[in-house]
Amino acid sequence: MERLLGVMKLSTRVVSGGTHHPMMRPRVLRIAMVAPPYYTVPPDGYGGIEAVVAGLVDRLVARGHQVTLFAAGARGTGAQEFVRTSERTMSGRLGEAIPEVVNAARVFGQLRSRPVDIVHDHTIAGALTASGRAAPTLVTVHGSAAELADVYRPLGRTVSLVAISHAQRASEPGLNWVATVHNGIDVRSFPYRSHKDDYVLFIGRFHPQKAPHLAIDAARRAGVRIILAGKCTEPVEHEYYRTKVAPLLGRDAVDVGIADGALKRRLLAGARCLLFPICWAEPFGLVMVEAMACGTPVVALSAGSAREVVAQARTGFVVERPEQLARAITDCERLEPSDCRRLVSERFSLDAMAAAYERTYRRVLEHPLAQRPGGRLPQARAGG
Repeated sequence: MERLLGVMKLSTRVVSGGTHHPMMRPRVLRIAMVAPPYYTVPPDGYGGIEAVVAGLVDRLVARGHQVTLFAAGARGTGAQEFVRTSERTMSGRLGEAIPEVVNAARVFGQLRSRPVDIVHDHTIAGALTASGRAAPTLVTVHGSAAELADVYRPLGRTVSLVAISHAQRASEPGLNWVATVHNGIDVRSFPYRSHKDDYVLFIGRFHPQKAPHLAIDAARRAGVRIILAGKCTEPVEHEYYRTKVAPLLGRDAVDVGIADGALKRRLLAGARCLLFPICWAEPFGLVMVEAMACGTPVVALSAGSAREVVAQARTGFVVERPEQLARAITDCERLEPSDCRRLVSERFSLDAMAAAYERTYRRVLEHPLAQRPGGRLPQARAGG
C-alpha cells in the first residue's frame, strides 16, 4: 500500500509540474507545409526539395499530425488536405523570381481561411509573408545561406530558420537559426547491392558548381567507365554542358539524361561509387545519402556538407583536390557496402528527420514570443 501511494504521489507531481504524463499523448499539430512550385511532391525525377517534403509530410501524418500541403501539380502524398497552388508545375521557369512570388501570394491567401498551428515553408519568397499571420513560420533553408542571408537577415524575428547541415549554419551564424535538421530519405525505397558493376556515377545538375567535368576526368584517370545523369534546363547549364561536358563524352563517358526515380535507383545501386566533385558550399547533397543507402560509397571534394555526410574511409572519401579523386575511386574497393547502408539508416532516415522537425515545431510553439508576429525563439546551439 505504501508503494502504491508513493507511485500515486509521484504521478501527481509529474502532472502538476507541467510535464507530460507518460500515459498522455502529445498534442496533435496542425501543420501547413509549403513546397516550391517547380516540381510535383514527390517529384518524378529531379527535385531534391520536393522529395524531402514528400517524405516529411507522410511521416508527420503517420505520427498523427494534421498536415495541409501547398504544392503545384498533382497530389502525391498522404496529407489530409492538398491545396494546389498551380495546375502545372513550373520546372521550365526554375530560377525565375515570379513563380516563387506568385506561389507565396497564393499560399498566403489560402492560409487566411485555414487555422493552423505552424507554417513550415520550404520556399524562398514564402518567408516574406510570415509577419502577416499569427501562426509562427518555420523556414527550412535549402539553398546557400550566404546567398540567402540578405533575404532572411532583414526578417529577423518573424521567421525561425532551420539549417540542413551544420556547415550551412556555420556559414551565416548570425541568422535566426533555431535548429539543424539533416535531410532524410525513405531508405527502404532504395535497393541495396553489395556487388557492383564496372562503372562510376555522376547524378546532379550539369552546372559549374557540380563540376561533372571533374568527375569525367577522375574516372578516366582511374580507368573506369562513368555514367552521367543530370538536369540541363537553365541557360547556365546549357552553356556549361556545351563547352565543358559535351567535348569529354565518349564510349567511356555516357550521358543518359535526367533519370527518373526507377532509373536513378538502378544506377545508384550498380555503381562502384558516386562522384560528387562539388565546387561550392553544398548545403547538404541528398544524392550522397541516396547512394549510400544503396550500399554505394561517395567520392567527393571537400566543400560544404561533404565531410558532415560522408564517414571518411568508411562510407567514402572526401578529398581536398581534384587530382586526388582518381585514387579515391580505386580506394573505394576496400569499403564495405553494408556500412554505407547502416549509416544512412541510423542518421538520415525519414523517421529521424520527422522526429527532429516535430521537436522543433513544439519548441517554437511553446515559446510565448513565437506565438505572434515578430516573435522569436532564442537561438539554439549549433547541434540543436
